Amino acid sequence: MRAVEYEGSGGVEVITVSEVQDPAPAAGQVLIEVAAAGLNRADVMQRLGVYPPPAGVTEVPGLEVSGRVVDVGPDSPREARELIGADVVALLAGGGCAEKVVVDHRHVLPVPDGVDVVEAAGLIEVAVTVHSNLIGEAGVRAGDTVLVHGGAGGIGSFALQMLASLGARVITTVGGPEKFDAAGELGADHVIDHRAEDFAARVEEITGGRGVDVILDVVGAKYLHDNLRSLSQDGRLVVIGLQGGRRAEADLGRMLTKRLRIIATTLRSRDAETKARFVSAVHEDIWPLIAAGRIRVPIDATFPLAEAAEAYAHFDAGTHIGKVLITP
Repeated sequence: MRAVEYEGSGGVEVITVSEVQDPAPAAGQVLIEVAAAGLNRADVMQRLGVYPPPAGVTEVPGLEVSGRVVDVGPDSPREARELIGADVVALLAGGGCAEKVVVDHRHVLPVPDGVDVVEAAGLIEVAVTVHSNLIGEAGVRAGDTVLVHGGAGGIGSFALQMLASLGARVITTVGGPEKFDAAGELGADHVIDHRAEDFAARVEEITGGRGVDVILDVVGAKYLHDNLRSLSQDGRLVVIGLQGGRRAEADLGRMLTKRLRIIATTLRSRDAETKARFVSAVHEDIWPLIAAGRIRVPIDATFPLAEAAEAYAHFDAGTHIGKVLITP
């Protein structure tokens, strides 16, 4: 089969599409013929050499796919065997940017009703990331005020819709005026252009000085000071990315006085049982919202596997709104 590989680390010039051996499912795993793979920030970080796959996981990038189950591993349970022939989405630790991939059958969900199988490739990684962090870790409830950084990206665009469906008040940052309308249409009550405005000052203005209950942050160190400044009493900062660096000083006095919490998580390296619980929760809480049309997957661009380097270049440019997909 064909698959994306990196010849070293660096820019898009290290990306190749090569012939590799087909994966074989083990017990409890299913083999998926890939319809599309979602491109994520983690794939870029792996390409740059700063986010290697967990031990024992393929070097082929790709953390989410859609496609059809064509085989199962030997001695697999009935639940896995019953998936043969089904159109599904799958949460992966790697291997998605290929024509075929194997995955634990518990990390697979049916393509939601009303969603095209190719577009569905952009669903599960963002859904699990957003749900497990905002609901599971931060305990967001209806009526909370939440700040989402990067509201026009894959994670952000999903978070805005989920929060709006939940009944939260949503503030988001975007990079440039061309993303304003998109963020508003996705559910943001207030949109801040972080390139032109001090987002912490705008949050203070929007909330009347109270601050926000929760922040979902993909930036990291660069935003730490202003994130803590933007939180309300008992606020929670959830850090899921380090686009702005990994080291920063924190004002512990502010944290003590306001009883703030910093929560930092990754999804890729979680154990199989934890991921299975996350996927099950998304199936219960999020899939009905998608089927009802309350959450959609904004697809910015789709590239064939042979043009994987172009897909990465488009992603790196940072102009996309929603997901970038790669199709075998």
